Amino acid sequence: MIDTHCHLDMCDDDGADGHGLTRIATVGIDDAAVKAALELADAHDEVFAIVGRHPNSSTGFEPADIEPIRRAAAHPKAVAIGETGLDYYRDYAPHDDQRRAFEAQIAVARELGKPLVIHTRAAEDDTFAVLADRAEGVTVVMHCFSAVERLDDCVERGYMCSFAGNVTYPKATDLQEAAARVPDELLLVETDSPFLSPQPVRGKPNVPANVVHTARRVAELRNVSYEDLEQLVERNAARIFGW
Repeated sequence: MIDTHCHLDMCDDDGADGHGLTRIATVGIDDAAVKAALELADAHDEVFAIVGRHPNSSTGFEPADIEPIRRAAAHPKAVAIGETGLDYYRDYAPHDDQRRAFEAQIAVARELGKPLVIHTRAAEDDTFAVLADRAEGVTVVMHCFSAVERLDDCVERGYMCSFAGNVTYPKATDLQEAAARVPDELLLVETDSPFLSPQPVRGKPNVPANVVHTARRVAELRNVSYEDLEQLVERNAARIFGW
């Protein structure tokens, strides 16, 4: 199995040893985290980097701030831009700054031909409007998919839908229905470590190896074997990330 989205630099250890996974994508959410992600990718054959600026880290974002992301994206093990998008839940960054960072990263993803990894929270209308306006032709990955009311939009636009540990929570019935409905070619799974530990280990810090719990639940929801689900996700990630 693979983990298509985690934050190894935030884990208690680097999370890259003893996990039993064949591929891990670790995400840099600001310049320091991008540097750490690339260092981990250099140090471990199975680790790859997603590089960008998280909306909650976008305060004061100016046009020149895209340059470190563009340089990082040239690294041979940088497979995507992000996570980027809009987050109005906690208002850690002004909405205008978030949008500037978001639009700049869409442009870089288009320029470099790399997929774009999206974070959206309490901002779905604006997030999807920006994507519709600016991301036509860009491969979009909806990280930690939660926009269940937008599932049909995602399918119509060909956005990848990546499910995290919260799909395993007993009360997450809408999310589980979405995981059952996503077309095969648009499905991914992730941990978002160290966050969102799946139900069997809920309450403990998450690690990439826990992606197997999420994958097993998604397989159950889709009425397929774990092995078939594993192969499907690995094929999809290889197609999207080019690893």
